Amino acid sequence: MNGEILKFLTNIGVDTRYISIYKKFIFINNLRFSKFSRRREEQFLGKYPDWEVLRSKDFQKICIRASRVLSQCLKPGEKILLFKNDSCADLILYLILEPYRRKYGIEIVCKDKTDFSANEVDSIALSHTLDQEVGNIINQMIKGLKIRLSDMRTQNGIKIIYPLINIPDSWITAWIEKNDYKCRSTPVDETSIDLIRFLEQYIPDVRENILKSTLILS
Repeated sequence: MNGEILKFLTNIGVDTRYISIYKKFIFINNLRFSKFSRRREEQFLGKYPDWEVLRSKDFQKICIRASRVLSQCLKPGEKILLFKNDSCADLILYLILEPYRRKYGIEIVCKDKTDFSANEVDSIALSHTLDQEVGNIINQMIKGLKIRLSDMRTQNGIKIIYPLINIPDSWITAWIEKNDYKCRSTPVDETSIDLIRFLEQYIPDVRENILKSTLILS
């Protein structure tokens, strides 16, 4: 069915590399590049009235920032593993990666953590957000530990990618709440989150700046 949908969208002038398809929903990742105008939406819904086209500035903002990470770490034709989960961050992770099937020809493999072989995938995508990464950095500082960023390799040598590493949790929460999606929130460390909230009163973009500074030092 998705193949038929993609073919029709291409025929009416939509660039399907900038939309995500999930169940019977189409999420627009980049309105300008997708060329998914209101007129084309009417054409599409006229033929497929049981589908829904979702336009969200919050979602587009997330996709654009995530693309800066993915353009550096993805390779054409990769098999990427997504662990089955019901968290909000994992839903966003899938939606962000889905159009890269058409951009880079990647294959998305969804499996449980205990049900995959290292030989069947090239990389694993994790829904690690900016708040989680900065929280880890702050916790290491508080404990007097050497600061280490999230590992880019597993014990088996599989590449790890973090498409949401520069996405604040607040962006994901805003998108989820506006659309009333039913998914599980990602647990956070309250100590580090409280400190980040305190610092952001005095330091603009404190999360981004902490991560950027750590990357430079490392």
